[in-house]
Amino acid sequence: MTKLRIKKGYNIRIAGLPADEIIVGNAPSHISIQPSTFKSIKPKLLVKEGDSIQLGAPLFFNKNNPKIKWASPGSGTIKSIQFGPRRVIDNIIIELDHVEEKLVGQSFDFESIQSLGAKVVIDRIIDGNLFPMIRQRPFNKIPDPERLPDAIFISGFNTAPLTVNLELALSERLDSFQAGIDALSQLTKGKTYFSLPGESVLSHMNNCEINHISGPHPAGNVGIQIHHISPLKPGKIIWTIDAQHVATIGDLFLTGSYNPELIVTVAGPIVDSPTHIKSRMGSSINSLIYNKLKDGQSRVISGDVLMGVQSSSDGFIGFYDSTITVIPESDEREFLGWLKPGSSQTRYTLTNAFLNNGNQPFSFDSSLNGGIRALVPIDAWENVLPMDIMPIALFRSIIAKDIEEMEQLGIIECDPEDFALCSFACPSKIELSAIIQSGLDMVEAEG
Repeated sequence: MTKLRIKKGYNIRIAGLPADEIIVGNAPSHISIQPSTFKSIKPKLLVKEGDSIQLGAPLFFNKNNPKIKWASPGSGTIKSIQFGPRRVIDNIIIELDHVEEKLVGQSFDFESIQSLGAKVVIDRIIDGNLFPMIRQRPFNKIPDPERLPDAIFISGFNTAPLTVNLELALSERLDSFQAGIDALSQLTKGKTYFSLPGESVLSHMNNCEINHISGPHPAGNVGIQIHHISPLKPGKIIWTIDAQHVATIGDLFLTGSYNPELIVTVAGPIVDSPTHIKSRMGSSINSLIYNKLKDGQSRVISGDVLMGVQSSSDGFIGFYDSTITVIPESDEREFLGWLKPGSSQTRYTLTNAFLNNGNQPFSFDSSLNGGIRALVPIDAWENVLPMDIMPIALFRSIIAKDIEEMEQLGIIECDPEDFALCSFACPSKIELSAIIQSGLDMVEAEG
């Protein structure tokens, strides 16, 4: 076991923290999956509008690898298939049946799961249409199931703002979570790493190496854990999977069917009584936030405030998201606001530029408080990035499209979510996460 203290980073003091309790949410009438959000795939539909579909049955597959299919997160009727530019499939909306039918396949007991072998495990996950829950580093994309990983990483805690308390979320699914680890651990000849901030109900999982990692955000990011425990090297492949999805895969092996249960946080400064909600994959956002918002204009985000995607009450939660963040919408610009004195109650600062009233939560809104300007090298990025990487030099090499220098500077270890805090801390308002993604796209395209 490794005990690791992350020193660099920062916990954003945003108001609207979710309570450590789980309530049962409103049952959604419609659910969705968005094929356009998956990287490096070419989706091909297996359904059309008006078709009936079972929970767990395939909706579409990847033309680049037809074995990989996406399961329907519910049983019902294909209500709408929405296309974007160049006929890209943006959204598949399903109207749920009152009584859902499940696609049921082979199931196993606890003892037999532990000795199935890699081929049986991978085939069962593919047959259950749940393989897209697994992602690969580098490039954070859906992996090739024919090439098994050198290691598997599961993060057992979140440090991003307002995200799910995974100990709370998994406390009622411990058997499913253990079954998922038992199955996944057979897919690598290396180790399956499971990271926690300390002792908890999750500390007694078997068939994995448990590591205790503490510190501010982004300590909970799997990319930071990989960097410090088993760094990526050329030719090395690591698979990652969200902790709640591990339990979903465990349910597939124990019951033979897809369990779309998902614990979601609905939180933020404009949310009334923010909390954890028992919901399901692909839920409509309206079913999660209905009657939960305070008065005023709001911005709804699927995901956390650092890496989430702007949505609306008519939207749906993303495939890899388990947080709905709602913040006040603001388009006001304060004239010469940076010259005016203030305190941490009215201005937020990472550098103590204003009077500090302690660790009081701050009601963030959507204002950027300024525009993009020339890069100011004052170590703002370096102070919140717990990686042995020079972010400014890497940024310049990406802007210059120098792939060789990018690789020398370690872009293969990078992922946009690990640099999101740099974007937040940046006095120049540079979206470093987006720049990192463009660099990764160039490296992947170069092959």
